[in-house]
Order: sequence, then C-alpha cells, then structure tokens
Amino acid sequence: MRILNQEILPGSSHYLNMDIARLHTHTKIEVPVIVERAKADGPCLLILGGIHGNEINGVEIVRKIVALKINKPKRGTTICIPVLNVFGFLNQQREFPDGRDLNRVFPGSTIGSLASRFAHEMMTEIIPHTDYCIDYHTGGDGRFNYPQLRIAPNDNETLEMAKAFGVKFIKFAKHREKSFREIANKHGIKILLYEGGKTLNLDQEVTNYGVQGAMNIMEYLGMRDFNHKFELHEKPAEQVIISSSTWIRAKHSGMFRSDVELGTFVKKGETLGSISDPFGYFEKPVKATNDGYVFCCEHSPIVNQGNALVHLSTSFITNNRET
Repeated sequence: MRILNQEILPGSSHYLNMDIARLHTHTKIEVPVIVERAKADGPCLLILGGIHGNEINGVEIVRKIVALKINKPKRGTTICIPVLNVFGFLNQQREFPDGRDLNRVFPGSTIGSLASRFAHEMMTEIIPHTDYCIDYHTGGDGRFNYPQLRIAPNDNETLEMAKAFGVKFIKFAKHREKSFREIANKHGIKILLYEGGKTLNLDQEVTNYGVQGAMNIMEYLGMRDFNHKFELHEKPAEQVIISSSTWIRAKHSGMFRSDVELGTFVKKGETLGSISDPFGYFEKPVKATNDGYVFCCEHSPIVNQGNALVHLSTSFITNNRET
C-alpha cells in the first residue's frame, strides 16, 4: 500500500499531508491524512469529515475518533481525514474559494477548478485503497438534523452496515450527480453518509452517535473488538428506515418557533410550531401534513415564505412493519 508517496507497511502508523494548493499569500495548504495499518490483513475503512468547510461537527467526530485512538485497528487499515476542505474550514464556509461545492465536482480533474483538483487527488491517492467509507456531514444553513444515515436504495449490504452503525433513522437517498458518494459507489465502495447537527455548531449527542457508529462499523467489519471500552451511546431501541419524506414549508414569512422534538413521531394535523410577524399582528400554526417522524428542523428564527421548516417521513419501516 502506497499513499501520497509513502509506503504503508503492515503494523505502521503515518501522519501524511495532501499538499496540492497554496493560499494567495503562497502559504501551503496541507490536508492531514492519518493512516493506521494493522499487522493482520483486513478491509480499508475511510473515515472522512469536512467535505463542506462549515460542517464542523463532522470534523469534531473524526478528531475524537483519532484522539481516542479508536482508529487503530487489529485487522486492516483506517484512513482518517478530519478536514478535507481546509479552505472552507478556514473561512467557515461550505464552498472552496472558487465558489465550487467540493461535493459536486467528483471525480475531479488535474486541470479543473481548485475544488476539482482536490477531488482528483482524493480519487487518485485515497479511493484506490478504500473498501468502506463513513462520510460525516451536518444539516445545511440553520437546519438541524437528528443523527441519521443516508444510503443508496436497493443495496442490502450497505443497509446491514447502516443498521450496525446504530442510529435511529436510516434514509434511502439517491446519489447526487458528481457527489463523492456517487463516484465512490461507482468504484465499488460501500459508503455511509452520516448527517447530524447543523453548520458552525458542535453538539455532544451528535458527536457521540458519530463516534460510536464508527466503532460499531469497525466491529462489524472485524477490524477491532472494543468490548464496550469506549461506549458513548447505546443503540436505539427502534430503527426507522425511511424510503420517502417531505418538507413542510413556510406558508408565511416571519419569525418561526418550533414546538416539536426532533426524532419523535407526529400525527397529521399536529402543531409543529408557529410563524408570526415581529409586531404582534398575526401568528399562524405550522402543522404536520401526514403521520411521520420528524428528523430535521429549521433552527433559524427568521424565515421566508417557502422556506423548508420540518423534514417529515412519509413512508417508512419500523420493527419490520411498513407504513
């Protein structure tokens, strides 16, 4: 195994750097790549955070996995990249300085945009060694995601991995064109996309679910037996597989207050929150359009007509019963 011109021998640890760009001041921008290879053969698991520079909770999860030495396998190899989009992380922005979303330019090019060149480096140096991947994300803008996994539909192996990860919600989601998940899947990599929390925010529960999930996957793949040494979160009593969902959108512009607890089941017509103007002239309820689970909610108090407020499942399976 050779990564970034470094030979990775069995039983070795390496702290490498992807060095493919500089700031306009000519200062190097290096992306740390932390590789742990066991003496015994086994699968290679990529643990990735920070594709979007403002999704800090994903960075925190990978950081904690490394800090607790969870990434040291007894079989196989782990590759941890806490912050792939270092430019966005420095600027606390989702995109690269060229305005491109890194997660929409894969597989990239050596002569393309800055983001495209980063994508190409990932595809050239990391992906050829990878068998499985956990890709950590958060909700966009002010929307808070309850800890959940996004996986490709009609893939039983990935579904079983998702169940082993140990979050309450598993959502079938089609691949977005030129996303990392789409291209990794085309290369035969089984990928779990974790969503939890919101941008520019750290949440301890979201972090613990993400770290525990990585431990559960390493055990599932036979890479390490933790013996509950670092147990941070119990597996939920119920797992919900969501095959379709809908966004409840604001019918009015104004100030939004959420009254619903994330992760709970609601009935059609149930009040989820309210929107009012800032002057006390009106207040309108926001109601559930159908029975379902609430797995994402807008946390920004100022909304415009048409804004997505609550993400609600419409078709799901729980405890082997389809709804």
